[in-house]
Amino acid sequence: MSKQFVSEIKDRDVVGAVFLVKDKILAMAKNGKPYMNLRLMDKSGDIEAKVWDNTELLDKQFDKDDFVKVRGKASVYMNKMQVVIAEISKVPEEQVVLADFLPESPRGIAEMRRELTDTVALLGNPSLKGLMGAFLADERFLALYCQAPAAKGMHHVYLGGLLEHSLALVKLVKSIVPLYGGINEDLLVVGALLHDVGKIYEMSFERAFDYTDAGKLLGHITIGVELVEEKIRQVEGFPRELALLLKHMLLSHHGQYEYGSPKRPKTVEATILNYLDDLDSKINGIRAHIAKETASTSRWTAHHRLYDRYFFKSNGMDGDMNGEQEVECVRDETCQPASPEPAVAPVERKERQAFSNQPLKGLENLKLF
Repeated sequence: MSKQFVSEIKDRDVVGAVFLVKDKILAMAKNGKPYMNLRLMDKSGDIEAKVWDNTELLDKQFDKDDFVKVRGKASVYMNKMQVVIAEISKVPEEQVVLADFLPESPRGIAEMRRELTDTVALLGNPSLKGLMGAFLADERFLALYCQAPAAKGMHHVYLGGLLEHSLALVKLVKSIVPLYGGINEDLLVVGALLHDVGKIYEMSFERAFDYTDAGKLLGHITIGVELVEEKIRQVEGFPRELALLLKHMLLSHHGQYEYGSPKRPKTVEATILNYLDDLDSKINGIRAHIAKETASTSRWTAHHRLYDRYFFKSNGMDGDMNGEQEVECVRDETCQPASPEPAVAPVERKERQAFSNQPLKGLENLKLF
């Protein structure tokens, strides 16, 4: 029997398949009864699941990153698909095909690896070309660089995501540079390839994606600068100022201190890298958020917590703009349902600034990792 994948699950389907436990939380319902909240995944996506009975007993039988066989029923709750589990049991790793459970880049790894090699071959600066040659000659590094995701949950959250994101930045760099004069294209290309290089050790990705001890204690920016410095020492005569400029790009690519950058961009190339990185990560993250909503018939997505907004799914290319469309209003957005004129004019009230204790309230340029 073929595997039942997350992306194939529809409302009211009977679910009977093996999944990887991405997250597991034992919580308490309002009535005081414990329940288990799970996030189950395979290579096609992930889905929320609930266990309502025998939770304390089942909690001891499997953990996060285990494979489990579940039997239950799917239903749509608050525009999201979820599974109510009737039976769940741990499955030994040797009984599963690992390739079925980890999401991969839509681009082939071999294809992207060839593109990486070709990109390095076109570099004109001998020092930067030598630096990238030192990285590509390191087989352990190259294997991790080609497999790592770009993040845990924000953008390019799949195997090969880091390489896909880095190569996308190279294409954006090559589109931007001809529009302006005096830009160091080789420096920007290498900065694009190496800006997130520390993620190969910041994250673990053998199972469900998570952060390593080094990732939590140091972060990918610090790890990345250390990796670059190590390889620079292998390139004879690497110019000191060029090394400073490259490391500055890594240190400043998140743009602002509050977004995790030890430094803000202070060169033109670092500024360009910051904005292009932000552009590619946001586009990928928003499109992935929209793509997850296959269970919803709404023209609006669910609320995106990190971007603090809803997204309109249509872009005018699907033929839905030819006729009259009923305006769909979404809570907390600018759309307001029509209402009759009030008989008495309301008393004007002075708007009061809402209290907030959230130091990262403004998320316009947020990239957590």
